[in-house]
Order: sequence, then C-alpha cells, then structure tokens
Amino acid sequence: MKLNEPIEEPKQLNPLALAYMGDAVLDMYVRYRLLARGNVRPNKLHKAATSYVSAKAQAYVLQTLVDNLELTEEEAAVARRGRNAKSGTVPKNTDQQTYHLSTAYEALIGYLYVTEGRERMEELIARSFELIEARKEVK
Repeated sequence: MKLNEPIEEPKQLNPLALAYMGDAVLDMYVRYRLLARGNVRPNKLHKAATSYVSAKAQAYVLQTLVDNLELTEEEAAVARRGRNAKSGTVPKNTDQQTYHLSTAYEALIGYLYVTEGRERMEELIARSFELIEARKEVK
C-alpha cells in the first residue's frame, strides 16, 4: 500500500471522513510552516500551531472565503456538506456554529487532498495563513 493510493469514489466520502483527512493535512502544513519560520521550541510550537488550527481560526477562514466568493461552486458545495454533517459530538471549547464551520473547512481541505486537487488545496491553505496572520492571532 502506498500513501497516494487512489480512493474509490472520493466525491462520495462522508464529509466527516473528509474533515478527518483535512484536519491531518492542515496540521502537517501548519507544522511545516512553523518549522520553516524558525519556530523550533517545542513548548511554543503547540501554542503557535493552535492559532492556525483552532475551530475559531478555521471558521473565520471559511466564512471569509465564502463571503469574498473565493470558492468554486464545487468547493462551496463540499463546504456546505461538511458544515451540515452531524458528528454526534458536542464541541468542548467553542459554540456549535463555529464548530460546524471549522468542520466544513477541514472537509474542504480533505476533499481537495483526496481528489488530487493539491494545487488548489495549497492555494487555500496559503490564503488561510494570510487571513489568520493578518488578524494578528499568530504570535
């Protein structure tokens, strides 16, 4: 089995499965960005990473992308599916709306990853870094 083994019918995947993948992909990109910027103190890495991957940050990114019409129709549809997915879990540190929006963003990233939309995925991740860093949430 190889890492890039094709996934059968990726467009039919459950949006929560897509969010599961998107969460992991985002985490990797954030960690790489922090290391590339010279943030190598382990105790500070986690705190800095949280600024990018918190539900609040991800919800803000998705809402901004939607409000600015930066998503294609297909991407917006995937995000809606992610937002409307019923996870059966109660968010611990955020409200339901923020949690659903962050799940939608993770589902979109996961969808682009599994459908080989890597170039577009990287564009959206780079845009999310811009948006989050512009808010001065990242220390």
